[in-house]
Amino acid sequence: MKIVRTDRELECPLVDAELSRRGDLVLLPEDVSEERLAAEVADADLLLMCYRPVTARVIGVARRLKAIVKYGVGIDAIDIPAAIARGIPVVNIPEYAEETVAEGAFTLMLALAKKLIPLDRQMRSEGWAWPTACWMGGDIAGRTVGIVGLGRIGRSFARMAGQGFRARVIAYSPGTGAEEMAALGVEKVDDLHDLLAQADFVSLHCTLNETTRHIIGAAELAAMKPSAFLINSSRGALVDEKALVAALTAGQIAGAGLDVFASEPLSLTGHVMSPLFGLPNVLMLPHLTFYTAEAMERLERETIERCDEALAGDPVLVKSHDPRLRAQSRGVRFA
Repeated sequence: MKIVRTDRELECPLVDAELSRRGDLVLLPEDVSEERLAAEVADADLLLMCYRPVTARVIGVARRLKAIVKYGVGIDAIDIPAAIARGIPVVNIPEYAEETVAEGAFTLMLALAKKLIPLDRQMRSEGWAWPTACWMGGDIAGRTVGIVGLGRIGRSFARMAGQGFRARVIAYSPGTGAEEMAALGVEKVDDLHDLLAQADFVSLHCTLNETTRHIIGAAELAAMKPSAFLINSSRGALVDEKALVAALTAGQIAGAGLDVFASEPLSLTGHVMSPLFGLPNVLMLPHLTFYTAEAMERLERETIERCDEALAGDPVLVKSHDPRLRAQSRGVRFA
């Protein structure tokens, strides 16, 4: 057996150890060229990926590939129609970090509300901060938290905000009914701009597809309160980043907490988001809200389970409800 894993920068010692026992494991970096990836996949039995795109060209040369396993959630980088056409199952690991990412997004919200990062910097540079207006934070309790996309992570975030911190929680999620939301303690809002106009905090938790790309653009940012914060721990391309930079540098919204970006990694200069490094009301993380010991253990163990199914020739278990994965009919079974 030959097994290829891209994105070796994301350390997965358990996966690597177990798969090395099952065959020859080839580890490739995230920036591996399409040509090199295609050459390695040509005679591979299994391909694991996290960030590196798997294109139709790569899929097209795979002579004996039994499955493509995304060790993570998002599947936007995989040409799924090309895989379906070749009868190659595609599977992700959708549940390993639901609470983890929700906690990360909530941490971003709390840090912005309480001005934790600017206060920490003040303490480190001056040793103290007196209670003047520039340091005044805000509560979560009694405020309105708006959620865009009420899937697994969005529901966990809603529970933390509503049941945990006694915020009013509203959500824009066209595929979720009002009664279902009400059972979660969430008010349904049918119009995105209506939600944006009401919310003190807006947290994005929807999947990225052609209908949600740039769901937050210049018009949506203009619809937000000047005192509101935007949180994104889902997908960078949900936001028109040029419009966000313009809104933040102009003080159009109060601030933002970002863990994901349309183009990763960032750099201090030369990136569309580089101007945000100088803003005290912006908190940026390197796409690591998922990265905890507990979540990584879950991710690695379930990844091995899916790999073993594929290598044994058994139908691979698809737990995701993403219609792109549910469109598969060969080599898969659905939870």
